[in-house]
Amino acid sequence: MKRGISQQDPPELEFKPLVVIELAKDAKAETREWLVKKIMDKKKDGGCQLLIKSLTISEEDNIYVVGASPKRLLIGAEAAGLVKECEDGSMRPFIYNNRKEYKNFIEDDEDFISMAECQYIIKHDLDNLRAQDETSIPGYPQAKLYPGKSILRRLQTSGVLVQVFPLHDKEDLKRLTHQWYRQIRIGFQPIDQIRRYFGDTIGLYFGFLEYFTLALIPMALIGIPYYFFAWEDYDKYVIFATCNLVWSTVILEIWKRYSSAMTYKWGTLIMKREFEEPRPGFHGVLGINPVTGRKEPTYSSLKRQLRIYLVSVPFVCGCLYLSIYVMMIYFDLENWAIEYDEEQKSTFSSLLLFVPSIIYAVVIEIMNRLYKFAAEHLTSWENHRLESSYQNHLILKVLVFNIVNCFASLFYIAFVMCDMKLLRQSLATLLITSQILNQFVEALLPYWLQKRYNRQIKKKVKALKVDTDLPLLEQIHLEKQMDTYLGTFDDYLELFLLFGYVSLFSCVYPLAAVFAVLNNLTELYSDALKMCRVFKRPFSEPSASIGVWMLAFETMGIISVITNCALLGMSPQVNAMFEDSKMDLILTVAAIEHALLGLKFILAFVIPDKPYDIQVKLARIEFESLEALKEKQQMKLSSESVTEDSDAIYS
Repeated sequence: MKRGISQQDPPELEFKPLVVIELAKDAKAETREWLVKKIMDKKKDGGCQLLIKSLTISEEDNIYVVGASPKRLLIGAEAAGLVKECEDGSMRPFIYNNRKEYKNFIEDDEDFISMAECQYIIKHDLDNLRAQDETSIPGYPQAKLYPGKSILRRLQTSGVLVQVFPLHDKEDLKRLTHQWYRQIRIGFQPIDQIRRYFGDTIGLYFGFLEYFTLALIPMALIGIPYYFFAWEDYDKYVIFATCNLVWSTVILEIWKRYSSAMTYKWGTLIMKREFEEPRPGFHGVLGINPVTGRKEPTYSSLKRQLRIYLVSVPFVCGCLYLSIYVMMIYFDLENWAIEYDEEQKSTFSSLLLFVPSIIYAVVIEIMNRLYKFAAEHLTSWENHRLESSYQNHLILKVLVFNIVNCFASLFYIAFVMCDMKLLRQSLATLLITSQILNQFVEALLPYWLQKRYNRQIKKKVKALKVDTDLPLLEQIHLEKQMDTYLGTFDDYLELFLLFGYVSLFSCVYPLAAVFAVLNNLTELYSDALKMCRVFKRPFSEPSASIGVWMLAFETMGIISVITNCALLGMSPQVNAMFEDSKMDLILTVAAIEHALLGLKFILAFVIPDKPYDIQVKLARIEFESLEALKEKQQMKLSSESVTEDSDAIYS
C-alpha cells in the first residue's frame, strides 16, 4: 500500500531556506544525525557552519533545508572567490574585512549577494565537506571514508544521498518570467537578471543565443532576395559565398569581445579558477595526490587509454558506419519517390517526394539522442578523473557523430550526386523537421507532463491539516520531482548544428539563415519556459566564456570555407572557364580557398578578443596584485630583519 503524506506540522524555520537535501527513504537515523552535525559544526572542527532543519512530514522521504546567516554567507563569498564591484568602479575579489569598500554594500542587506550566489556558496561548502578521522559513513560500514574524502560524494555513490538542489524564489521567478517570456514582444532579453537568478553559465548561454539570433539577421535579409534570383548567375553566387565566409568569422570574433565585456562586469573574467577535484564517478585504488597531498582514488592512465582506443574508438567508428548505412537507405527511398513521381505525375506523388527527407530527419534526431545516451555511459566507463576531461571527451564523441549523422547526406548530395535541387530540398526539410521535434521534445511535452503532475501534488499537500509553511512544503514537493537540468550541452549542440547548416550550405539555400532566425526566436521562449517551469533550478556556476564550444564553432567556420570553395568549383560557370584543363580548375579553387582561409585568420588576428578598456582594467588588476605581493614580501623581509637585530642585541 502506498503511503501518503502524514498529517504532521512542519517545524518553524529561523532562516531563509536556500538548498534542499533529500536522503534515501531508508537512510539510517545515525547517518542523518551525523550528517546534520557535520553540516552545522564550525569550520575549525571540519564542518560547514551552516544552518539545517528537517522538513520531513512523510515516511516516504527525508528532506532537509539548508541556509546560512548573512555573515556566514559573506565569509563564504570570500572563500568561494566571488568578485564584486568596488566603489571606484573596479572589479575585485570580495574580502570580508574590506566589505565596506564594495559598491552597494549595506550590513545585513540580502541584495548584495544574490540568492543564486548564496546557493553557490552553500554548494561550495557542502562539496568541500570532507572526512576527518572517520573510516566509514556511520550506519554504513561498507561505505569507506578516508581523510580528505568528500562526504557528499561518498553519500551519493553509496545511495544514501538522493539529490541536492537549490530552491526557486517564487517572487523573483514571477518577476523574471513576466519580463522574460510571459509577454511576446520585440526586445532584448533581461540577460543580467537571468544571470543573477540562474548564474553565469545560464546567463552566458542565453546571451550567446540572443547574439547568434541577431547575427543571423543580416544573412537572412540578404538571403531572402537571393533566393528568388536564378542560381545559375555566377556573380551572385560568389558574392553570397564570400559574405557567408566573412560573416562566420566576424560574428565569432565580435562575440569574444562582447562576452569578455559581459563576464568582466559579472566578475567571472578575473575570478581565479579553483583546483579541480576528482569527479564523483571517478574510482580506483586509494593513493596520494602529489599536488594536494590528500588521499584520493588513483587509476592508471594506461588502462584509460586502452579503454579509449580499444573500446571507445571502435564503438564510435561502428556508430558512424551505422549512420552512413542509414543514409544510404534514405537515398534508396529518395530514388524510389522520384521514380514514383515520374510515373504518376500527381499531387500525391509530388507530396511524397518530401516523405523520405522527413523520415530521415526524424531518424537523425532519434539516433542523435540514442548515441548521446550511449556516449555518456561509455565516457563514464573510461573513468576520467576530472569533470573537465570527462566533458571534453564526451563533447568530442558527440560532435563527431552529430557532424557525420547530420551533414553526411548533404555532403553526399553536394559532392557525389551533384544535385543542388535535392540539396536545397534536404537542407530545408532537415532544418524545419529538427526545429519542430526539438521544440516539442525539449519544452512542450515536458511542460505538459510537469503541469499535469503539479496538479496532483498540490491536491496532496493542500489535504494536509497544517497551518505553517504550507507554501514551502508544496514548493519542495513540486520541485523535488522536477527533472534535473543537465547543463547547456544539448542547447549549445543545437546551435552548433544550426551554425553548420547556415555556414556550410546557405550559399546553395539562402533561406537557411531565415529558418535559423525563426528557430532561435522560438528557442528563446521555449528555453525560458524550460528553465522556469520544467526543470529544477540549477546551481549557479561561474563561467568566463562558452568554453570548448568556441573552438567547435571556429572549426566549423574553417570547414565552411573548404565546403563553399568546393561548391564554387562545381558550378557550371566555373567549369566552363576551365574546359581544357581540370587541373587548372583544382589549383584555382585551392588558391581561392587558401586566400579565404588567410583572410579568415587575418580577421581573427586583427579583431582583439577583448575590448581595449577591458584589457587596460585587467592589466591594472595584475599590476596592483604584483605590487601588493612585493609589499607583502618587503614587510616579511623587514620583520625578519628586525628579529635578527633583536637576537643580535640580546646575544
